[in-house]
Amino acid sequence: MVDIKNEIKSFIALSGWTLTDIVKAMNEKYGTDTTTQNLSNKLTRGTIKYIECKQIAEIIGYKIEWTKKEKTED
Repeated sequence: MVDIKNEIKSFIALSGWTLTDIVKAMNEKYGTDTTTQNLSNKLTRGTIKYIECKQIAEIIGYKIEWTKKEKTED
């Protein structure tokens, strides 16, 4: 769970955004009604929804892509 929080917060910081700015943008763009504390709690607990991750990525100029791992022999 800590990895998810750190990964998302790192991308937010590298993009020059704050969590407060992200929440404001999410509320305006997607019609959500969340608070900075609520989003922070979700990140801390690891209970953030995938759609919220996609929205955050969109706001900060990223997209989430799935890539197939190369098959390794064990």
